[in-house]
This record gives sequence, C-alpha cells and structure tokens, in this order.
Amino acid sequence: MSSNDLEKKTAGEVAETATPDVDVGTAADVEAIMKKYDNESNTRVWEGLPKTIVRWVSVAFSLYSIYVTLFSTALPEVRLTMFLGMILILGYLHYPIKKGEQKPNYLPWYDILIMILGAAPFFYFAANAKSIIQMATTVTKNPVMIVIAILSILALMELCRRCVGIPILCVVGVLLVYTFVNVRFGKVIYDLFYTTTGVMNTPINVCAKYIVVFIIFGAFLERTGISAFFIDLANSLCGSSAGGPAKVAVISSALCGMVSGSSVGNTVTTGSVTIPMMKKCGYKPEFAGAVEAASSTGGQIMPPIMGAAAFLMAEYMGVPYGTVALKAILPAVLYFAGIYIAVHLEARKLNLKGIPKEDLPKMSKLLPKLYLLLPLIILVILVATNRYTMQFAATLAIFICIAVGFINKDDRLNLTKIIDALEAGGKGVITVAVACAMAGLVAGCITSTGLASTLIRVIVKISGGRAFIALFLTMLCCIILGMGVPTTANYCIMAATTAPILIDPRIGVPLVCAHFFVFYFGIVADITPPVALAAYAGSAIAKAPPMKTAFNATRIAIAAFIVPYILAMNPAMVFEFAEGLSGAAVAGQVVLIVVTSMLGIFGVAAALNGFLFRPINPLFRVVLAVGGLCMMIPGVLTDVIGLALVAVICVLQKLGAKKEAAA
Repeated sequence: MSSNDLEKKTAGEVAETATPDVDVGTAADVEAIMKKYDNESNTRVWEGLPKTIVRWVSVAFSLYSIYVTLFSTALPEVRLTMFLGMILILGYLHYPIKKGEQKPNYLPWYDILIMILGAAPFFYFAANAKSIIQMATTVTKNPVMIVIAILSILALMELCRRCVGIPILCVVGVLLVYTFVNVRFGKVIYDLFYTTTGVMNTPINVCAKYIVVFIIFGAFLERTGISAFFIDLANSLCGSSAGGPAKVAVISSALCGMVSGSSVGNTVTTGSVTIPMMKKCGYKPEFAGAVEAASSTGGQIMPPIMGAAAFLMAEYMGVPYGTVALKAILPAVLYFAGIYIAVHLEARKLNLKGIPKEDLPKMSKLLPKLYLLLPLIILVILVATNRYTMQFAATLAIFICIAVGFINKDDRLNLTKIIDALEAGGKGVITVAVACAMAGLVAGCITSTGLASTLIRVIVKISGGRAFIALFLTMLCCIILGMGVPTTANYCIMAATTAPILIDPRIGVPLVCAHFFVFYFGIVADITPPVALAAYAGSAIAKAPPMKTAFNATRIAIAAFIVPYILAMNPAMVFEFAEGLSGAAVAGQVVLIVVTSMLGIFGVAAALNGFLFRPINPLFRVVLAVGGLCMMIPGVLTDVIGLALVAVICVLQKLGAKKEAAA
C-alpha cells in the first residue's frame, strides 16, 4: 500500500488516538512535514465530480491489473506498454509539477499535454506490437517512431521526478548521457523503448505481473482492521513491562510493516497510536519518533511478506519463495532484537514504567480475532507450496480479505471500503511502477554499453579485491539510490544495479547474501540522514526535530548497518552451509550463530545506549562495542574474545550498580 494512502487515512486520527495530556503532532503537522520531504505525499486536490472520476479511474486500473495478471496471454510488449500508458495517465492525474500546488481540481494544460504525449506512444505500441516487433531495428529509421519513444521516456522521467525524487533520476540521466555518447543513437532508442531490455525490462515486468496485485492485497488487508489487531496484540504481550509502549511499537510495527510495503506509511499508521503512548510513558519526543521509524522500516525486512519483496527476491534469485522467507528470519530477528534491547535499556535508564494491566487489551478478547490473520496465512501457504502462481495466490488472498472484513464486526468491511481499497491499490502502484521503469532504463543502459563490467572493474580496483571495501562502497550506492524509493521498487533497482557487483567472482559474495545485502541497505535509506523519510514522519507526530529523530533512528537501528556485513561474510547467517555437512553439524552452526549474534547485538546496543544496570563510562562502552562486534564476526576466536569482553563489562556494571544501591 502506498505511504500516501496510509498517511491520508491515519494522519487525521493522530489527535484522536493521542492521550489528551500529551503534546503530539496534529494531522496538519504530519501533512506539512511529509509534503516538505516526501514526494509521494504531494498529490493534487480533487473535489466533487472530478474527484469521483479520478477515483473510478484508479479503481478501473486496479481491476484491469488483476484481470491481466490472471488471464492475459498477450505478448509482453502489449501487456507492459498498456500498463505503462495507464501509469502515466494515473501519475499525472495525481502528482503536480511542484510541491505546494493545492488549488482544487486544477490540472494545467501542460500536464494534460505531457500526459497525452507520454501515454499515447505506449498505447500505439500496444495496438501495433506485432508489426513493430517484426520491423526490429529498422523501426528507428522512421523519425516519428524515434520522437514518440523519446517523448514517452521523458514523460516517465518527469513523473519520476514528481513522485519518486531526484536521486534515482540523476543516476538515470548520467547513464543516458553516457549511453548516447558511446552507442549509436538509433540503437539506444530501440533498446530502451522497443525491446524488453530497457523500460520494459525485468523490474516493470515483475511490477505488472506481481507487485500490483500485492499492493492491492495490502490495501484490502489494511481495511480488515488488522493493524488495530496487531497493536492490541502487542499491547497485551508487553505493554505492562518497563517502557512498554516502545516495545509495543517495535512488535506492532514489525507485524504491520511486513505487508504495507511502505516504511513511511507504516510509521504514520502505527505511530499515530504508539508515539503518544511512548511520550506519555516518559520517552523523549525524538526517541519516540525514532523508535517508530526504525521499527516501521524494519517491517519491510520481516518475513514472510517483507513488503512483497520476498516474492521479488525469489524471482530474481531463481529460488523458491519459501527459501527466501526462511533465509530472512535470522537477520530480521537480529534487527528487531537490537531495537527491543535499545528501548528496554532506555526505559531502565529513565526508570520508566509500563501501562497498567487494567488498561491493556485482554488476550481472551483478542484470541477470537485470530481469523484476521487468515488472508496472510493462506497467502503464505499457497505461495510456499508452489501449487499456484504468486499472482493467483495474492488474488485469492484479496477475496479472503473481503470475507474476513465482512465478519469483523468491530471494523466491518463494506462496499465503500472495497472501492477505497481498489482506489488505494491503483494509486499505490504509481510510484513503484515509475521507479521500476527507471530501474529498467538503468539496466538497459548498463547492458547496451557494457558498463557493468567497467563498474565491477572500478570497484575491484578501488577495493583492491578486498570484500569489505567493496561492500562499503556498495552500501553507499544503495543508500543514495534508495532515498525516497518504495520498498519493492527499491529492491528492483538494487538487484539490477548493485547486486551484480558483489556477485562477481573477484568480490566473491554468494548470490543470496549479495541480494540481502543490497536490499537491507536500500531499505535503511528511509532512516538514514539526510533523506530519512520514515524518521521525518515519526518526528511530525512526536513534534520533535526531524534530523535529531533521524540520527536517533539510525542509532537504534544499528543492527541494520551491521547484520548485512556479517551475513555477506558469513553465509551461514542466511542458512547457507558448506556441502556435505551432517544435520547435526548444521543444527549446531545455527544455534551457535543465533546465540553469538544475539549476544553481539546486545553488546553493541548497550554500548550505544550508554546504560547497563547503571551509566557506562566511555572506556567500557568502547570495550562493550568491540566485544559485541567480535561475536558477530564469524570465527571461534572472535566469538571467545567477544564473549569475554561483554561478560566482563556486564559483571563490572552489575557489581557497580550493587555498590551504588548499597551506598
């Protein structure tokens, strides 16, 4: 589901869900800060009849997309050009040329012109696909065919600027210039527009085939009331413990975020409830906003759904979906364990209490609502067993959502909500599809110029063949390219551009590890300054400084910056073991990895927090951090050293706390 849809649905509820005596951001505060930082939040204002027309256009697009993914046998060139033409129409109906345009029912003539000139060539291609394909490269001998191709590509790039952002567009622009300089003009146009190696490359094909259905599924799932159920469940489990509201934020955001596909949208959805609770409990505003942002971002790496990215990873890596979900478990557990430890230590440091048990939801009342999980359970089972296609499984899950929604008397689904979900699904696809189209252009330019091998040579030369330096450079690329890009499109971009660098034999990162590495660092762009959209959303609700919230989120989510390096150097973390190992040996390695990694995360989190039984002095914090990192680095020697360092500091802190208490 798009962050824009979630923000509009939930931002207005912030004031209502907040505790009266807690100062939290209003709907206007959230909207203002998101319009300032998040391109996807800057949409046109439609009212009256125009609003109804735009609404039904989105609904029709969603229904068409579901039909095509299930039943269409048309050529890819027909399916994808129709899809892109519709995306351009939807995109220009929703996104104005600049931020701050709020004039109701205003669609300037130049946007109408760009929309028509950009979409018409795609529809023309779809109507004449067979003859155009037969013409092959001779199609570019016709000046008109060259012009319409250029117009469509430019219209897509302009829409990308409006709804996704500048960073990826800069990359595309540089690559296009490089390609036109080094490759014959006509061949570039042919490759990028008239074949499936450019705009219609794998990313947009996957988007039109899989992602669109999962985005619509997420919109329906949200309207079953499952978010409220997840929050109530988290409250019942840990709301009464020390600093309980922050732990509720961690758990509920992990559960909600795995299906939302949007770090920002998840932050606003659950944050409107959890951030006021955290502030009332005693957490500082910037810490409360940071916890929600870090947790919501982590929801995108949470199996089994991973914001629909799990299904894409299966497609890109050529492995079963169940394998991807299994391999994602331990890294996700470590990520959320790090955040959970951080909020627990902060609660102890501030001597915070939990929510009184009498104010918490009763588990006895939540258990009868477990049927809300039925769409997720059936979706995972259908996809994991490989008996049905992913798009069929997602469509079936949508119908199960509708059935479940009708049963839920507390938040019953009705025809209006069904139409809302279809509208939200159509709108949510826009930014993902545009980003995927840009990823296709990137891949097309790299293929046409042979730039991939050049980039790999440069990375290998700079790194001197040392994997760690290559990983660091790739991390920087992922964070820059991932700024403001939705989860699913984010992964498409990373898989097409940065993963091949790590897979190269001279770097030597295994296929699965490389894809997880680039996926993680693409996602954490949402909490990494200076463009930390999820953190900015959290800061708006918490009424905290945006940049201060972003730095706190980065500190809290430190595991996201460590775990990818560890799994890249130790594939056993994603259950990649050497051939020939017995079952007992594999089980032993898994247990060892889990134990040492969890202790390592504990050491690093405590060092960054600066509290363990009592405040930690700077020297002990350094030793604790070194010990934690050692336990996360593969090897018996590093594990022993790390365990000894962490254990010594823990004992010294405990003894010191006892002395202070006695005094």
